[in-house]
Amino acid sequence: MAKDGVKGRGLVTALASFTLVAPVGLLLAVVGVRSGLLSVEVGYDLLTLDLLWRLSFVGAFAGVIGLILSLRDLRRLWLPGLLGAVVGLAVVGGFVWQKRQLEAGPVENVSTDLTEVPGFGQSRPDRMSGLQPAVGVEACPGAVPVPTQVAPENAVWALQEAGFEAGRAGVGRADGSRQSTWFGFRYDVVIRIRPGRTDIRVAAREGRPHGGEACRLVTEISALLQPGA
Repeated sequence: MAKDGVKGRGLVTALASFTLVAPVGLLLAVVGVRSGLLSVEVGYDLLTLDLLWRLSFVGAFAGVIGLILSLRDLRRLWLPGLLGAVVGLAVVGGFVWQKRQLEAGPVENVSTDLTEVPGFGQSRPDRMSGLQPAVGVEACPGAVPVPTQVAPENAVWALQEAGFEAGRAGVGRADGSRQSTWFGFRYDVVIRIRPGRTDIRVAAREGRPHGGEACRLVTEISALLQPGA
């Protein structure tokens, strides 16, 4: 009987351990991309959005099976069985939630002015690959212009508050860029300053969806620069 119990524990523990494959793989993919060992196409597109996405479902299945098997010896196997099921379902839930966020977000090129979209100039030519047509307030409710001519130093302050590294700044504009925490995706921003109006544009440097990050950044900068903010 003791031997059977040991075998049962090993199987349940192995199934519970398998639920960690997807999150550990995600961490390794992030490290690989950020360190330059993996390209974004491999670490993000292939591994994270495809292979690890599939493995998260396999891990959830393994966790549930482990929980069912633990019922045969609940007194000794309840902990690895329960942990495996909880971790497996939490991981697949996280992947499903993130994928829905990516699909639901607006285009990663947002401007407060669609009639005369602010250009990035030398910091980023609009011919860069993956650049999609800009969207405005209809797709991103927070993408509203500032109805005043802001001071360049205030524009730089807003960029830095939103996590951007400020680039050039002058009487008519300010620009900058930032890098996302996980896979290091880069975003460019330009603030165009004119009498009576200030416009903001943020765009990712490639065409991948990021769950509306550009919209969030434009909204934050616009809110910081609004009169009375």
